[in-house]
Amino acid sequence: MFKKRMGIILAAAVFLFAGIAFLNAGRTFADTSSDIGYVDFQLLMSQHPDTAAAQQAMQAAIEQAKQDFDAKSATMNAQEKQAYYSQLQQQLNAKQAELFAPIHDKVVAAVKEVAETKGLALVVDKSVAIYGGQDITAEVGKKITGQ
Repeated sequence: MFKKRMGIILAAAVFLFAGIAFLNAGRTFADTSSDIGYVDFQLLMSQHPDTAAAQQAMQAAIEQAKQDFDAKSATMNAQEKQAYYSQLQQQLNAKQAELFAPIHDKVVAAVKEVAETKGLALVVDKSVAIYGGQDITAEVGKKITGQ
């Protein structure tokens, strides 16, 4: 009898604490969501005016790497081909970083500027936002395109 009564009291206490935690968690999130924003970062990167030129330059680098590989690998053995392929891949990765890092930095700067204007403490990518927050993608898009 005592064990049954203790089980009921313990279960009631667990439900009480769970209910309090649930209510407080919801209120805490609602209180902070007004200073959280989100953006579609991939869209903003694609909208940046410098992206088209960077993509063309990257495509040209890829084509050049293919031509270089075809021309130079004809006389190489399999191991040499693999090493040369890895070398070209590293060069292409460096080229991609060289071309797209400045665009990334400009988009981040625009996000920061809009966030500060709106009084946002945090901005995340829309892919991680499940609920709440302000979508500032359009405002950042206008800033980076000059519209």
